[in-house]
Amino acid sequence: MSGNKAAIRGWTRTQSRLGRQAARPVVAFGLLSCLLGVGQAWCVASVLGHALVGLVSGAGANALALWPVFTFAVLAFIRALIMALSDTAAAKAGIDARRRLRGEVLASILTGGPALLRKTHSGELANIAVDRVEALDGFFARWVPASVLWYMAPILILLPVGFIQPYAALVLGLCGASVPFGQALFGIGAAMASRNQFLAMTRLQARFLDRVKGIATIVLAGRADDETQRLGQAADELRQRTMKVLRVAFLSSASIDCAMVIALVLIAIMDGRQAMALLSGGASPALTYTLTSGLFVLLVIPEFFAPLRGLALAYQDRAHAQGAATAILDLPEAQQRPSPEGARTVSASGIMISLEDVCFTWDPARGPALDHVSFTVPAGETLILAGPSGSGKSTIMELLLGFIQPDSGSVRLNGAPLESIVPDSLSRMVSWIGQRPVLFAGTLKDNILFARTDADEADLLAAVKAAAVDQFLPSLPDGLETRIGEGGFGLSGGQAQRIAIARAYLKNAPILLLDEPTAHLDPATEKSVFESLQRLALRRTVVLATHSAAVHMFNGRRVDLQAGHVAARQGAA
Repeated sequence: MSGNKAAIRGWTRTQSRLGRQAARPVVAFGLLSCLLGVGQAWCVASVLGHALVGLVSGAGANALALWPVFTFAVLAFIRALIMALSDTAAAKAGIDARRRLRGEVLASILTGGPALLRKTHSGELANIAVDRVEALDGFFARWVPASVLWYMAPILILLPVGFIQPYAALVLGLCGASVPFGQALFGIGAAMASRNQFLAMTRLQARFLDRVKGIATIVLAGRADDETQRLGQAADELRQRTMKVLRVAFLSSASIDCAMVIALVLIAIMDGRQAMALLSGGASPALTYTLTSGLFVLLVIPEFFAPLRGLALAYQDRAHAQGAATAILDLPEAQQRPSPEGARTVSASGIMISLEDVCFTWDPARGPALDHVSFTVPAGETLILAGPSGSGKSTIMELLLGFIQPDSGSVRLNGAPLESIVPDSLSRMVSWIGQRPVLFAGTLKDNILFARTDADEADLLAAVKAAAVDQFLPSLPDGLETRIGEGGFGLSGGQAQRIAIARAYLKNAPILLLDEPTAHLDPATEKSVFESLQRLALRRTVVLATHSAAVHMFNGRRVDLQAGHVAARQGAA
């Protein structure tokens, strides 16, 4: 646990250091705004001081000077402009930081690949990449500048106050110094409350996503009311934890108010006594200066505590950052792309695949998923991976896709180790079709063009025809422009697979990985899909993992797997 806390503190310090570089303009604008606020306070104090002296002397309005009013208006305009620039710079710093962090989170998720979903719910991953990163906007836009301004701005204000009234500067300094202790006390509670809030939010999102995915099963089982009640309980838990975060934030703000009131009362009492002593002598320059300086110090007190209040308001943003760090640090470390000296590409056509003495273990308690597996698939030939569920077929697919790395041994393409190949190059070389095609909400055309967005109309229509998508297009309301739902909602299983095949045709990659592509299809549809896959496999290096009896339609080498071992071979694999 202590190691986890140390990691969170280290991550927060690193992000703070990176954030300060982008927050320098915000800090500069904040200090300039603070100086302008001091100037405004002196203008108001001058007007009020001369007005009070005029009332004492009977001069009334004639004693008032116009220069403080004009100066105040000019300073107010400049300060409004500075604050607008500061807000813009803070927003930009937050946007840049979130873009950087979201890229790091997505890189970590891609590094984990599908294997990460075995340990972490997809709803939680979405929460980390979207909500938790988005919640860090305040950390970079508000907390990082406030962590510098909270001590620099008060020191800047104490300089003129100390020159005019040293005792007032001493009172302000002591009251201001007491604020960080209160903030530290409430900050511990804020961090704990924020982590609990994020945990409740993650549970609610994961539960809701699971129930939406299985809503048909829930309704058929008659458990809709029960699940509705449980979702309501999870939502109520999130509400309660959110209110705890707000409660701590309000208490943190109240500690600053107490310090400010104490400073205000003490300084007002001292200034009042000094002014009363001079009033007995009537109007005088000394009385004018005393009233003006006393009013200036009183008016500048809110300016003195404003940066401290900003720190208190941003303390919750720091707590959000610590809560987000807990989840982000649990993600696998993003793999660095190979250096230019080590990066490699391979021939875009005629690729040979080989596994050399590969071992891989998902969970040591369950034993190795692959145990010294070796085979070779010559360029342009097909390898059929056969074996029962759990024999290691999908693990081999994930190795070939680059989602995981072998514990020992090597995976090679044309003799080049897979990990040494430029990731973008590997992506262009491989097409994959699984049990359930990955289709997005949109038109059929958009889903096919996802493989190659720059494809022209002729290439698109050729892929549609080769995958036999044109056979069911007449039954759709808008042909290729027909809109489907997420996951291919609105299409049958066979139609969805044909869209995936059309996408592979359009990509035209030299390696084709087929992982149980007909697992959920009826025999007639399965035979039709295999015929399309046969055409797609021509002149490509193919690895096919399947249980189907129709696999005889593919001619090629065969490797039978059993509990991660190669049990039998046919051909020279």
